[in-house]
Amino acid sequence: MTAVLPVRRPGAASALPPAGDIRSAAARWAGLTRRILGRLTPWLVRGILGLALVAFAGLAVGPHVFGYRTMTMLTGSMAPKINPGDVTVVTPLAVSDVTEGMVITYHMPVGDHSVVTHRVVSVQSGPAGTVTVQTKGDANDALDPWTATLQGETAYQVRAVIPEIGHVIQLLRNPTIAPVLLYGAPTLLVGWLLLAIWRPSREEEDPA
Repeated sequence: MTAVLPVRRPGAASALPPAGDIRSAAARWAGLTRRILGRLTPWLVRGILGLALVAFAGLAVGPHVFGYRTMTMLTGSMAPKINPGDVTVVTPLAVSDVTEGMVITYHMPVGDHSVVTHRVVSVQSGPAGTVTVQTKGDANDALDPWTATLQGETAYQVRAVIPEIGHVIQLLRNPTIAPVLLYGAPTLLVGWLLLAIWRPSREEEDPA
């Protein structure tokens, strides 16, 4: 029996190689994803730790060093300038320097004497040097139904508003979340430090 071998014609194109395995392409994408996540994760951890340090310094250390105070707005009486969940930064000033138009924080002279942050609409000075103010919430239609005599020599004026951070503070105070953060944050930091120590200085590239 005679075998017939195919003969390629001059100029004929060579046959294309078979298509690559889909699994190899998926493996390359998985390797690329792992490398990207490996490079982004340390920066993400650094960012979270940095924000935590800044928040701790601003809310816990700053008031003792610079004298300001931070308070969380609970109502919408000063919207839209100050909304529920916003944190106000207040600084002290002399009671005699309180003027109309200022937004101040003080204790209400009625009820449970809770703290309120409203705008001053009128100021009256007494013969003994006392200062009595009438206030109003920007979102309220009527004046506050009381006049408040500011106690002591210091009042507190709102200087800055940090939006929405009060919700985070309230979440951190949750009895369920607080223990997780108390033990989880140090564990995350230790794990990141161990990875930074043991991780190779130069990652091997996958073969082409």
